[in-house]
Amino acid sequence: MSDQLKKNAALPRVESFELSGSFEDIDHPSQNSHTGSFTEIHQANASITTSTSPSAPPAREVKRALQPRHVSMIALGGTIGTGLFIGIATPLQNAGPVGALIAYMFMGSLAYSVTQSLGEMATFIPVTSSFTVFTRRFISPAFGAANGYLYCFSWCMTFALELSILGQIIEYWTFAVPNAAWIIIFWVPTVFSNFVPVAYYGEFQFWISLVKVLAIVGFLIYCLCMVCGAGVNGPVGFRYWRNPGPWGNGIVAANRDKARFLGWVSSLINAAFTYQGTELVGITAGESRDPRKTVPKAINKVFMRIVLFYIGSLFFIGLLVPFNDDKLTSDSSYAASSPFIIAMQNSGTRVLPDIFNAVILVTIISAANSNVYVGSRVLLGLAKERLAPQIFAHVNRFGVPDVAVGQVSLFGFLAFLSVSNGSQKAFDWLLNITAIAGFFAWLFISLCHIRFMQALKLHGISRGDLPFKAKFMPWGAYYAAFFIALIIVIQGFTAFAPHFDVSGFFTAYISVILFFIIWIIFQCIFRCRFINRLEDVDIDSDRRDIDATEWPEEEPKNLWGKFWAALA
Repeated sequence: MSDQLKKNAALPRVESFELSGSFEDIDHPSQNSHTGSFTEIHQANASITTSTSPSAPPAREVKRALQPRHVSMIALGGTIGTGLFIGIATPLQNAGPVGALIAYMFMGSLAYSVTQSLGEMATFIPVTSSFTVFTRRFISPAFGAANGYLYCFSWCMTFALELSILGQIIEYWTFAVPNAAWIIIFWVPTVFSNFVPVAYYGEFQFWISLVKVLAIVGFLIYCLCMVCGAGVNGPVGFRYWRNPGPWGNGIVAANRDKARFLGWVSSLINAAFTYQGTELVGITAGESRDPRKTVPKAINKVFMRIVLFYIGSLFFIGLLVPFNDDKLTSDSSYAASSPFIIAMQNSGTRVLPDIFNAVILVTIISAANSNVYVGSRVLLGLAKERLAPQIFAHVNRFGVPDVAVGQVSLFGFLAFLSVSNGSQKAFDWLLNITAIAGFFAWLFISLCHIRFMQALKLHGISRGDLPFKAKFMPWGAYYAAFFIALIIVIQGFTAFAPHFDVSGFFTAYISVILFFIIWIIFQCIFRCRFINRLEDVDIDSDRRDIDATEWPEEEPKNLWGKFWAALA
């Protein structure tokens, strides 16, 4: 297998080119009369045509069928899920309302920086599974393989996790049907929906994401009313910030101040898990219609979404739910510990908790659908970069990577491990691998952007000429890379305090160990440089067809169309 991977890595991406000029005019403008602007390179690339052997018809590609509203809502929907609706309970307990709010604001700044970096690269080179592909091209094949496989596996395991949670959400209403039955009931339609053309997937995610947005906006309005006195408790105001207080009880340490600090550090990690998914717009870049316009529109709305949906929700929950509320650790059902539902219960509203539990259920169904989509596209990207068996690069006539979808779907059956007491430990270990994979993806997005900017400078291309220029760069990329790397290192600190715990250590760092094992394997297979030479960084592949493609302007013609355009 290693020999075959070596051969695949050496294969050319295009069989032949007919150029009106030369490669030097494109790749080394500083050595020629060209100034190296993006406009000139765009014109040069438009003159490039590819030819293939008549006996070998070109392989099918995924179809660019995602509309701007699809991409925008997919980017939004990827960040609104169980991490927000249920996951914020832990940082609220450990860090308190103010500590958790500060932690989420800090991690939000990292998420914003990462998406800005991704937006600049994915707009210039809009390829499927963009950031895993960029790692291979901008840093090294071995790092690209390690990042891609770990990220793909994380989404495969998250798919199993979502399936295992669905039954627990329904247990909020009834225990009549066993959890194992719900797993297979939801597995079938979720998998089937990923074999249909991507336009249908985009439409499904658009409407589900719209439900999420409306639910959160409605929740924020509801919370404002409750804080001002519309609930059974009268005006709440900042009551719970005074008693039990703005800071949580902390964790691990006996000293109160030290325990609170460690509780705040742990809330950083929880916040980072919650924000993971903001990078999903990079996965859709290869299937977006007119990505040079679609991707920037989605990226530019990230800041507003972080502030409104995450910071806003956490702020109001901190006002309505004290950090020492016993319901935050409820074992009655998975959804019963959701701070959103607890806030409604504390305010004396009877019907809304059931409605919001239904929203959480729909959210998890949407998340499971996205898990298969993302995992299959990452696997497709690995295959196209010669880092995975070529069978996973197969695309059917609908533009769907059917083999990759089928492979990712099989991981859903691991959800059955969660219903067996003897297998639960193994399932938990597998899930721990998924936790850090998102951090590695963020880290390599920032590192790739640093290399990307260096490569642009080498080729004489001004960032001002790019279709999208990221804000606060290059310092934003260095800022994000440093703190994300720090979080990867410290995220398992509880294994060292108060005493070293071997089991806890491997549980926390198994994904880091797995990453370096994959990296070593592919480093031995390819025998490549530790880091690609800057002059070998490929910023040209997969953008020529975009440079030469013209998409007609489709301005909304009626009020209904303008409404959806503004919303997305």
